[in-house]
Amino acid sequence: MKYLYVLFFFGFTLLAQGQVTYADDVAELIYQKCSTCHRPGEIGPMSLTNYDEVRSWGATIKFVTSNKIMPPWQPDPEFSHFLEENFLTDAEIAEIAEWVDNGMARGEVANEPAFPDFPEGSVLGTPDLVLTMEEPWLHEGNGRDDYRYFVFPTNFTEDKIIKSVEFRPDNKKIVHHALVFEDTTGEAAQKDAATPEYGFNGFGSFISNDPAGILTQKQYPGFVPGQKPILSPDGTGQVLTAGADIVVQVHYAPWSVDEFDQSSLNIFFKDDSEVLEREIESHIMVPLQSVIGEQFFILANQEKTFHGEYRVPIDVSLMTIAPHMHLLGKSWEVWMEQPDGERVDLISVPEWDFNWQGSYYFDRYIVAPAGSIIHAVASYDNTTNNPENPNNPPRFVTWGEGTADEMYYLPIGFVRYQPGDEDIVFEGTTSTEEIEKDQSFLYPISPNPVNDLTVAGFRLAHGQCVNISILDIDGQLVRELREGEFFNTGEHFINFSTVQLSSGLYFLRVAGKDFELTQKFVKG
Repeated sequence: MKYLYVLFFFGFTLLAQGQVTYADDVAELIYQKCSTCHRPGEIGPMSLTNYDEVRSWGATIKFVTSNKIMPPWQPDPEFSHFLEENFLTDAEIAEIAEWVDNGMARGEVANEPAFPDFPEGSVLGTPDLVLTMEEPWLHEGNGRDDYRYFVFPTNFTEDKIIKSVEFRPDNKKIVHHALVFEDTTGEAAQKDAATPEYGFNGFGSFISNDPAGILTQKQYPGFVPGQKPILSPDGTGQVLTAGADIVVQVHYAPWSVDEFDQSSLNIFFKDDSEVLEREIESHIMVPLQSVIGEQFFILANQEKTFHGEYRVPIDVSLMTIAPHMHLLGKSWEVWMEQPDGERVDLISVPEWDFNWQGSYYFDRYIVAPAGSIIHAVASYDNTTNNPENPNNPPRFVTWGEGTADEMYYLPIGFVRYQPGDEDIVFEGTTSTEEIEKDQSFLYPISPNPVNDLTVAGFRLAHGQCVNISILDIDGQLVRELREGEFFNTGEHFINFSTVQLSSGLYFLRVAGKDFELTQKFVKG
């Protein structure tokens, strides 16, 4: 009997050790992938900040993760890769399902990671410029879309270099997404002044009412819920022209009751310690006949695919891509055909969801030699088989900004090519050694010595705002790379240029409220 007891106890111990628990396995996944939106004051319909909350929604979490509805990451990770990817692997999905199926055990409370210290304001730190709508805008509860342009004068007497734009929605219930443009013509301000109410409604381009005018508009990174804004790689940025206005187009989703919104825009400029090497430019593919080879319309009860092409006129390195369509949209597939015939995959969205479109930064420069052709194939379903079809019965649809209209809209960001771009990546690889989950860790910089753009990786035991800086051999500050930027629980990478550093020994420092990590590196 004693031996049977020992065997039973030994077997139970092994079972317990192999059991998926909230503390050891699930909590970190939830905090990384879900809690950004699912916490008080954010857009998620329920709060997922602790064991009790997560357990009460366990069956729902299993369903939406198993069906890859959540987290809402649209690009196919088997097709191409981007910075700040937010999806669960098949192994992680299976782990959540196993946890739910086996009773949602909590595990040792002492092993639970601390909930991230999400900031109440900006996730990028203190902005250099904050622009707020002059007055609240009334979005009427009539069940209709509202696309509204708002104009923000900057009054700068010299050009500025923008590193990132962070749109801060005031009323998260109704703000669906926002696009951000530069206007050097003054036309947007004139249109605003010509309307009795704040802002003005628009269609396509706000320049001369010309749909093709949107091709000449400089566009900055926009906003979709749940996506953290990204600072452009070190040495790059977008120029804000002296005296230009910033124009924001806000899409207010259909709503049943009147709601007010007074959103704002945080802008981060390059500081004096960063050397601007290249300006980020953009090209927007829209369904002109010269792009898609036909007129853009979709007949009732028709499935339709449009194949657009853009021939790259000069050598460039692609950085960003942001496919956009409406409720009839089914999929995007975008690739590049280089002059030698080689194909480079850019983005695939096999199951389009209008609610979760985004702007995506490639994890490396994608070199596009002059003469390369960017192919962009967008598919639509205007039949009753499409449950998202806004028209019943289906009707004739063409280009338009209303949700019941349709779009083919593909901004692509790039910089002018420089030799060596083929080897530049914005994320690195980490050490294979085992790291304790309850410890923050700074990975070794590699290669070391460094010469130009360098990538450093670190892991946080729990999410918080951190400062990342470069110190000289005497411990004196050389550059502040990040100041008060929020990084969530888990692994992260930053890139920084060393082109302005003299040869010698330096330290990279990552510091939070409860830790400080340093790593030596040599500038060759």
